[in-house]
Amino acid sequence: MVNEVSQGKYRAMRSTFDCIVLGVGGVGSAALYHVARRGARVLGLDRFTPGHDRGSSHGETRVIRLAYFEHADYVPLLRRAYTLWEELESQCDTTLYVQTGILEMGPPDGEVVSGVTKAARQHGLDVEELSAAAIRQRYPGIQLPEDWAGIFEARGGYLRVEASVRAHVDEAVKHGAHLRTGEVIQGWHIDGDSVVVQTDQETYRAQQLIVTAGAWAPRLLESLGVRLTVLRKPLLWYRTQTPNYHVDNGFPVWLFETASGVFYGFPEIDTMGLKVAEHSNGAPVDDPLALDRRLLPEDRQPVESFLATHLLDVSRECLHHTVCMYTMTPDQHFLIDRHPQHVQVCFAAGLSGHGFKFATVLGEILAQLTLDGETPQPIGFLGLDRYTHKNSS
Repeated sequence: MVNEVSQGKYRAMRSTFDCIVLGVGGVGSAALYHVARRGARVLGLDRFTPGHDRGSSHGETRVIRLAYFEHADYVPLLRRAYTLWEELESQCDTTLYVQTGILEMGPPDGEVVSGVTKAARQHGLDVEELSAAAIRQRYPGIQLPEDWAGIFEARGGYLRVEASVRAHVDEAVKHGAHLRTGEVIQGWHIDGDSVVVQTDQETYRAQQLIVTAGAWAPRLLESLGVRLTVLRKPLLWYRTQTPNYHVDNGFPVWLFETASGVFYGFPEIDTMGLKVAEHSNGAPVDDPLALDRRLLPEDRQPVESFLATHLLDVSRECLHHTVCMYTMTPDQHFLIDRHPQHVQVCFAAGLSGHGFKFATVLGEILAQLTLDGETPQPIGFLGLDRYTHKNSS
């Protein structure tokens, strides 16, 4: 009897935490780290092992840039994100951020070029405006209409995505974080002042909960009443026919705003080839576990049509592909806040395909909201009330 009581107490202690993080991908791994480094007893839960290819944070590389065309108010968050990426690199002694510069191109009055210009002017960022002729001269592999323009930002580049997730997790564990993978999260509920999380193997209890579940957020955050749509997004790598696109020859990360969609990609880094993807469009995904990971003809057609028009020395030989998911909010801006009915619960959701570069700062923000009840970062424009106000008007 005494032994049974002792085992029960041990089991309860083993399953009780100050904070639980649901989903340990890009932002969840950062949140786990920032909570742990402040001394809280924190548990990270995920169905898959960190750095996996089942969600949104995989595919070798993600873009990082500072002059943000989507909304100039992201720039202060990006300044902090850059600082935190550099701190993480120094702590784990691993290169995570590679500065190649980024070249963003399109019609001068389009969303991209005008948006980058606005953000740069508003925040005093150093960018270079280039004509179509200047772009063609500097980067012989690029073809674009004479009336287009481009903006080059030297601080742009890419993040090594899987390595970044693993670095955050490894540093979190060094600070005492607990990690459980291979468990299916069935749901969460409030019990008094605590949050209870149920998996297929265990019941966990904590004072605070952080939900960073990516494509699984629509189910876990259904009570928010915000429609989150999951999209299928293929990533493709092609063989190049000249060395013009190689990172060692100065080719940058790039983005084109065209009449048929927004396409982006990375310089040739290794033998995988030139990575290219369409940022716009995407087929809805009903079940993240049932995502079609095959390379379909409709995946290749728009990308190869783009290549034939704008990157003439890239072959149609697809060397590699993978498929990830975007979780979209209605306005394509992030959703970061505290749950309106449950102050114990914070979340980051609906990063809409442009969130990974912010992982460091979003993790810090979620730790601040959880442990301090507030954050000094300017996230008001990303809050839940932009939807609740609409619904009440």
